[in-house]
Order: sequence, then C-alpha cells, then structure tokens
Amino acid sequence: MGATELAKIEKHCKALLEALPLNVIRSEKAYKEAVRQLDMLLDAGGADEHHPLALAVHQLGEAIEAYEARHHPMPDLPPNEMLRFLMQENGLTQQGLPEIGSQGVVSEILSGKRKLNARQIANLASRFNVPESVFF
Repeated sequence: MGATELAKIEKHCKALLEALPLNVIRSEKAYKEAVRQLDMLLDAGGADEHHPLALAVHQLGEAIEAYEARHHPMPDLPPNEMLRFLMQENGLTQQGLPEIGSQGVVSEILSGKRKLNARQIANLASRFNVPESVFF
C-alpha cells in the first residue's frame, strides 16, 4: 500500500468519523444520537452482515453497548423479575404484552410458575431493545 492509498483511506476514515460516533460516546446527547443513527443504518440494510453498512453497524453498536454498560446497566435479575422491571420502566401492565400471550400467561411468567419460551424471549428482546440474554 502506497502513500496515495493511505491518503485516500485517511480521507474516508475522517468522513466516516464525522458522520458516525464510532469512538467512545461521552454524553447522553451523543448516546441518543448514536442510537438514532444505528436505527437508520439498520433500516438501510446494515443488519445483513454482508451489506456494506454492516461494519459501521457493528462498530456503532459496540460504542453504544460500552456507553450503556457504564451509564445504563441492566440489573442482574431472574427472567421473571427482569420482565417485571422492564414493564415498570415502560409503564406496561400485563395486558400490554400481547407478544407473550394472554394476561394469564403473563401472570404465570411473572409469578415464576411458567418460564419464557424462545419465541417470547425473542419478541421481548425486540420490543424492549435488549439482548435476549437478559431473559436467561
């Protein structure tokens, strides 16, 4: 790789870093903007690992995760308590979770009488924008 190629790469890297916060996120305002930009990249096809935007999605996701781990840590709770926590944080009642099932099913899960299945976990992770692992 020669000087011309390095100069070209440097120019593109500067442009990318001006457009996306791929470095450390340092404020709540920058965090919210990074989440907004990540949503746009995902909507544009970046969720597909073969899409040209996939690397930017990965890098931006890493920066967001690092910020969240420092400033918005998820409590370490059993799955039913995590669900209760997320419901409270989002102002939801048992009736507000049709992706799990009936109010009776939600009640059994919250009381610990029933465990979440894989479909319910995937739906909840998507709804609350959290990793599926918080429900294990």
